[in-house]
Amino acid sequence: METHQVPHEINDVAVSGVINQSPALHDASIFDMFWNAGFMIKTVMLSLFLASIWSWTIIISKHLKLKRLNIEANIFEDNFWSGAPLESLYQEIKGAAYDPISNVFCAAMTEWMRFSGKSKNSGNSGAKSVEQRVERVMQIAIRKEIDELEKGLGFLSSLGTNGVIIGLFGTVIGILNGFKAIATQQSANIATVAPVISEALFTTALGIIAAIPAALGYNKFMNDTNRYINRLETFADELNSIISRQFDE
Repeated sequence: METHQVPHEINDVAVSGVINQSPALHDASIFDMFWNAGFMIKTVMLSLFLASIWSWTIIISKHLKLKRLNIEANIFEDNFWSGAPLESLYQEIKGAAYDPISNVFCAAMTEWMRFSGKSKNSGNSGAKSVEQRVERVMQIAIRKEIDELEKGLGFLSSLGTNGVIIGLFGTVIGILNGFKAIATQQSANIATVAPVISEALFTTALGIIAAIPAALGYNKFMNDTNRYINRLETFADELNSIISRQFDE
C-alpha cells in the first residue's frame, strides 16, 4: 500500500492560515484587550486599574507624611528638652502647632494653664483634678491624631487582601465567555479561544499588580504608624510626669 506524504509547504501554508485568522494572537496590545473585552471584564479591569493608582497615591503620600512628621517631631523634642520653660515654648508655638506631638503638647498646656491657678488655691484635690483633666485632654488629642495617621490604611488592607480575588473573578467571567464563544461558533480552534483567554488572564495579572504593592505598603505603614503612635504616647506620659512634678513643687 502506498502512503502519500503531504508536502511541508502545504502544512506551512495551512498553519499560517490558521494563525493569520487571529491577529489578536500576535498583534494584541493591552489597550486592544481592554477595548475588545466584554462589559463585565472591562469593569473589573478599570476598577483594578483605578484602585492601583489610588493605592500608589496613598503609599507615596503616607511615606512623605511620616517622614515629615518624624523630622518635625525631632525638632520639637529638641526644643522641648532644651531646658526652656514649658510656658515659653507653649507661647512660641500656640496657634501654630505643626505636628501631632506639638498638638498634644498645646492641648495639655492649654488645659494646665487654664486651671492651674484655681488648683493652687484649692489644694491637693484641685491639683489632682487638673492632672486628670490634662491627661484626659492628651488622650483625646492622641486619638484624633491616630485617626488622622491611619487614614487610607484600610483601603490598602482591603486591596491587598481582595485584589487578587477580584482579578480571579474577571478571569472566571472571561473563561465563561470563551466557552460561550466556542458554543456559538462550534469551533474550539486557537483563533476562537486565545483572545478571550488572554483577556481573562490579564485581569488576574492586574489583580496581582494592584494587590502586592497595597499589601506591602499596608504592612510597612502600619508598623511605621504604630512606632510613631508609641512615640506620641511616650511623650504624653513624660509631659504628664513633668506637669505632676510642677504641681508637687
